[in-house]
Formats: sequence, structure tokens, C-alpha cells
Amino acid sequence: MAHIIVLGNEKGGSGKSTTAMHLMSAISRAGHQVGAIDLDLRQQSFFRYIDNREAFCANNDIELPMPKRVSLKLSTLDSQKAAQTEEEARFADALATLEAECSFILIDCPGAHTRYAQMAHSVADTLITPMNDSLVDFDLLARLDPSTGKVLGPSIYSEMVWSARQLRSQAGLKPVDWVVLRNRMSTLNARNKRKVGTALGELSKRIGFRLIPGFSERVIFRELFLNGLTLLDLKEVGEYKMTLSNIAARQEVRDLIRALELPDVTINF
Repeated sequence: MAHIIVLGNEKGGSGKSTTAMHLMSAISRAGHQVGAIDLDLRQQSFFRYIDNREAFCANNDIELPMPKRVSLKLSTLDSQKAAQTEEEARFADALATLEAECSFILIDCPGAHTRYAQMAHSVADTLITPMNDSLVDFDLLARLDPSTGKVLGPSIYSEMVWSARQLRSQAGLKPVDWVVLRNRMSTLNARNKRKVGTALGELSKRIGFRLIPGFSERVIFRELFLNGLTLLDLKEVGEYKMTLSNIAARQEVRDLIRALELPDVTINF
């Protein structure tokens, strides 16, 4: 069976699609065929990123690692129960199609609670929750006491992840590896940064996730999206100078892959 990596966060702008693309590139370069599903059926940021990549390759007559994609649609049935059944069947078929050819499947979830997102969380072997390093985004995971900074309890999203874990346990599957990725971390030792770090450390022990550093705020990530490129492609395409900032960002990708501990994925970039 394929190893399923789900990127989930019910708030937009956290870097899910950027993270998904860099994972796709890194895993492909380790010799694996990667499958891709974009469950943000409205914006399709992950698939738009891949569209830009395909166009760049065609316009420049080069080849870069590409995933195998499967698209999903919402059911149009009137009955809620029938619509749910149809969407469950479509999701299962998409996984089966990709598992026939791929050893890894990346699923990018929308910044909202949907039935498809629920299903994705229940099948995740690795769940990655990117979050901007702020108290606003921390609210996705838990509620804080504003006066003391203490964690009052898990959020609705955390409770959904807990339910998905229970479903996996009941099905006899191995526990999901839940990883929270701190993106856009400030280089300054700001008060809010320390507060978020302390709260995340406490919460990780209470609800069971691993905490790892993600990507810093860099202009290069926005520029890469337009051409569908990742930091791992820069030497091949020659479009960007390998500045100190770009080299540091590339190291962040290496650190991410190493911290995720994905099966049979070696760092060779």
C-alpha cells in the first residue's frame, strides 16, 4: 500500500500547497512515483502549482519530477446520505487508482471542514499541519487563556484529528504520525514567538503531535509558484541565482524531509 501524506489545516495561507510541492519533488527525486489529490475543489492551489510546472516544462523543453494526479468532484445528489456515499466511493476509487502506480500519495486539504477532508484525515499515515507561527494560527489547534497563556483545551480541528485516529485504531491500522510544521517563523526572539513555542510544546504532549520547523518567510516561494518550481529544481532550470537565502531555504527542505522520517526516502539533493 502507498504511504499517504495528508496536509491539513482549516485555515488558509499556511503553506500547505508549497509544502506539498516540495515534498512531491523530494520524494520523486528519491526514486518514488508520487500521486496527488487536491481536495480544495474551489481554489485548487496544489493542482494550479502543478499546472504551472507542466507549462514551464513544455515551454522550456525540460523534464522535471511530476506526480500522477486524480481529480475529485462533489456529489450533486439531493439526498445527503446518498451524496456522502457517492463521495466516499469516489475517494476510495481515487486512492485505489493511485495506489496501483504510486508508493506515496500526497493529499492537500482545503482551509475548511469538508467531508472529503474528513476522509483524508482518516487514511493518513503522516498528517502534516503547517501553521503560521502566530497566536492567531495557534487557535486552530487549541484555545488559550488570554491572561495566562495556558492551554484551555483542544480546538474543533484537533478533535477531528482525534476522531480520525480512533477510526484508524478501530480498523487495526498503525497510528498516524501527526506533525505540526511551524512556518514563517520570525528570526527575532519576539514575545509572541516564545508564547507560541511554549504553548505548542505543552499541547504536543497533551494531544500527541510532533513539532518540527518548517519554512521561513521568503520571497522565493511566491516566485517559484508562477513557474511551478521548487527549490530542488533551481540547479536544473537555471532560472534563479543560488543566493545565500535560497541555499538556506533549500536546507530547510532537507531538514523537513529528515524530520518527517518517511519510509525509504533518502535525501539526495
